[in-house]
Amino acid sequence: MSLRSSLRFLALFSMGVTASMAQQYEFGGLGGLGFLNGSTVTAPAGTATAGFKPGVAAGVLLGHRMYPLLSGEVRYIFRKQDLRLTSGGLEPTFGAQSHIVHYDVLLHTRASDSHVQPFVAVGGGMKIYKGTGVEAAYQPLGNFAYLTKTQDVRPLISAGGGVKVRIAPRILLRAEFRDYITPFPVKVITPASGAKVSGWVHDIVPMAGISFEF
Repeated sequence: MSLRSSLRFLALFSMGVTASMAQQYEFGGLGGLGFLNGSTVTAPAGTATAGFKPGVAAGVLLGHRMYPLLSGEVRYIFRKQDLRLTSGGLEPTFGAQSHIVHYDVLLHTRASDSHVQPFVAVGGGMKIYKGTGVEAAYQPLGNFAYLTKTQDVRPLISAGGGVKVRIAPRILLRAEFRDYITPFPVKVITPASGAKVSGWVHDIVPMAGISFEF
């Protein structure tokens, strides 16, 4: 029994070492364009739509393939997304950007040595909305909301998917999208007195990039 237990321990230890050696890390960059929905501002004067203009997205990722079909990634994404209000044919805008930091769990449908690796992803983090424009004493549609030079930190849900394509032993091309979901940032788009705005912001971001395994 002692010999059998020793052999069993050695077998389990060998499997653990093999699995550890099989783990892969991945580093890469991504770029794309993001599109955001608008939210309705309700005021005594009527309604307006508050939201963001489409804008570029760029970022980096660091991934860890823990198991053949499961990996994790931490990401930083920069978004250029100017603020805007729309009502009655008017559309004032205001310079803005955001910074996204999040961690995703990726479930792959094929092992890491496959040529094509589709995946789905879900995770969470935070998004920092930041107004960067020049404030003025008067803003059009100021009876609905104010576009401000401030920042608002919001919790974030990340969901999406994509595909990795191996083009070399340690090089992957990636095509994917993310839906970055946050509560509406009422500090950068501040409702006027008597006005209300709420809901969720969906930032749909298609991206493409390249990553390297090590």
